[in-house]
Amino acid sequence: MMKRTINIITTGGTIEKSYDEFDGTLSNRGSHLREMIKRLRLPYVTINHQDLLWKDSLEMTDFDREMIYLAVKNFMPQGNPILILHGTDTMDITAQYLFDRLMPVAVPIILTGAMKPFGFEDSDALQNFTEALYATALVEPGIYISMHGQLHQMPGVRKNRERGTFEKVV
Repeated sequence: MMKRTINIITTGGTIEKSYDEFDGTLSNRGSHLREMIKRLRLPYVTINHQDLLWKDSLEMTDFDREMIYLAVKNFMPQGNPILILHGTDTMDITAQYLFDRLMPVAVPIILTGAMKPFGFEDSDALQNFTEALYATALVEPGIYISMHGQLHQMPGVRKNRERGTFEKVV
């Protein structure tokens, strides 16, 4: 069986935060992508990745979103799905930014993140990452947010802060 390739862009956010036991803080110091991939069995997948940013999404600016847009645009000619690890607080803003500049697209572009950092016992990071990886093989070209067993196609997706997940706005 042929291996398929997925391009992954990491930008930071809670999914990639690390706990500093000396000062009791959470911060983005680097990507946890390799650690997540080690926990999965992916014999039919090749991962290409680019560590682009290590930021909390609340600190992201349109300049950062432009960097994400350019990274996506550079991967698109390869024809492989693109998965973006992103903070949840402004994930919908970045997804809309990409939608406004890229549509129509020829590949699936899926954004995912976590409400609790990878490595915490009750983290949703590995679940969301795994679901988003799987979704790259199933969906038509478009821009999506994948979280908590749900896949929402842009436009019209927002974070529901009360429920701690994403939903399609009707």
